[in-house]
Amino acid sequence: MWCKRAFLLIIVCILCLIPAPVWAASHGSAEAEARERQLLFEHMQAITGVPWYYLAAVDQYERSIHKHVKKKEKNVSPEAKQRKLGIVFSPEIWSGFLNPNPEDTSPSTISFFGGLGKDGDGDGKADRNNDLDVAYTMASYLTEFGFTEDDIRIALWQYYTRDKNVEIISNLSTIYQYYNTLHLTGSAFPVPLHYNYSYRSTWGDPRGWGGRRIHEGTDIFAGYGTPVRATKHGIIETMGWNPYGGWRIGIRDVDALYHYYAHLNGFNKKFKVGDVVKPGDVIGYVGSSGYGKPGTSGKFPPHLHYGVYRDNGKTEYSYDPYPMLKRWEKEEYKNKKKKKKKK
Repeated sequence: MWCKRAFLLIIVCILCLIPAPVWAASHGSAEAEARERQLLFEHMQAITGVPWYYLAAVDQYERSIHKHVKKKEKNVSPEAKQRKLGIVFSPEIWSGFLNPNPEDTSPSTISFFGGLGKDGDGDGKADRNNDLDVAYTMASYLTEFGFTEDDIRIALWQYYTRDKNVEIISNLSTIYQYYNTLHLTGSAFPVPLHYNYSYRSTWGDPRGWGGRRIHEGTDIFAGYGTPVRATKHGIIETMGWNPYGGWRIGIRDVDALYHYYAHLNGFNKKFKVGDVVKPGDVIGYVGSSGYGKPGTSGKFPPHLHYGVYRDNGKTEYSYDPYPMLKRWEKEEYKNKKKKKKKK
């Protein structure tokens, strides 16, 4: 017990001393903040044995589902506003459902009432607004089930009780393990800019085939065979036929968003489900497939249906990708001009 506490104190000192310049720069550098979080997860791996990329994946998933929580809300404490991690434990889970004090920070009483909260920095308190305590608590919880991938998936299901959460976190961990970094930036427009294409905002427009529904994406009209590209770093979750979307590909990106590419003429045979992709990778080709049984094509002009979906922890919903498409298009044109000037 004393050896473990001493090791924790050593880790705290390392976190405080080594990344000091990172802390100073993190306010203006996404890369520095990402590296800071990765260092924390790597240190937790050294302590608990839980792979850092799984802790990072849990953190990113929680970050995504709490994305719209405003830090300016009155019920958010100053300590919570200073946090770097996205993992959030409810008072009941942290302190114990029967604990009369939902904000308890005593490790002994939290343990007595069956709470998960643990002291991760050796200060004698288990504070759910302390990133070290939170990271150590999540890692410790996962170790209770074992260290294999299946063990961790079981632990995540027990915690979230939803298959989709487990799937998203597992896929995020694969991306982080593949690239060995949390700082994954850059984007690409879904089709190469030198091809002829056109698009406008069509999200929410009515659709009739297969029943009354709305259009959950933006249509990018282009010729048959125009390359279709991954827009962000991500992992291929789905690939195959869908009666509505025809030949389609679904990619989960590093922000936990799901990108849906539909009506394809075919796939890039280089890729399969479970493969990691980067911005600009050609994943398929524009077509007019869909609205019927496998192989149905030609019921509408060739185009790429591009949709984006966000998961809120309970359900997945679509939102208008048009603003993102315009931004990515503009950024890519800007980067091209920069490259020409350098030449």
